[in-house]
Amino acid sequence: MHPPRLGRRRGAAVSLIAAVVLTGCSEIDRPRIEIPEGVPPGAGAPLPPIDVDAPGRSADLLVDWAAPLADPLGIGSTALESYGHAAAVMARSAPGCGLAWTTLAGIGYIESRHGTFAGSSVGVDGTSAPPIRGVPLNGTAGNAEIADTDGGELDGDTTFDRAMGPMQFIPETWRKWGVDANGDGRADPDNLDDAALTAGRYLCARGGDLTTPEGWQRALLAYNQSGVYSRDVRDAAAAYSVGTRPSG
Repeated sequence: MHPPRLGRRRGAAVSLIAAVVLTGCSEIDRPRIEIPEGVPPGAGAPLPPIDVDAPGRSADLLVDWAAPLADPLGIGSTALESYGHAAAVMARSAPGCGLAWTTLAGIGYIESRHGTFAGSSVGVDGTSAPPIRGVPLNGTAGNAEIADTDGGELDGDTTFDRAMGPMQFIPETWRKWGVDANGDGRADPDNLDDAALTAGRYLCARGGDLTTPEGWQRALLAYNQSGVYSRDVRDAAAAYSVGTRPSG
């Protein structure tokens, strides 16, 4: 594995993964699908209407949508429900944003392989365990230097901050933007429902209209100030938009 591409700024998230080889079905066995270029990436499979105010984990209402997509996309069904649910919530709360679930999935792929980095797995409630933590942001190896801001309460480090969870938020950003999306009464950076909706709120606030190239790029650069990161997310999201897995 290549070194993690972390930090270098105080944005929403700190990228955990540079490259991981996907396991499972051989790409040789899969028909080649042309991946569209340009930004923003496509919106992907349309979401069915759901009651995002339903009690409990309302993302469960997307199980029939997510189940047939999970294997072709290489995304766990629960994670896919999280991305779809976040997009549905944002479509109601910020209809001018135009956030697609594919963008959230692209970020989730680059940040943590959808909550499965280093042997973690996503439970039925959307929580990734064991918790995923980035390296200490101590200013070395090209990372930002961010002294501890939470007393180690969220990230377990009392000296430096670390990026947290499947969408890799740093504590100071999570404290400002974190939201409860699975109905358990708390905002948890290790829960993919919560993290995906938090990412959606942040992207829409920073990018404005994500259906435009300018808005989408502005949002992604706010999330991680790296053109390479934005291209990697775009490539993954574009693959999901046409129903296939990223090639990297």
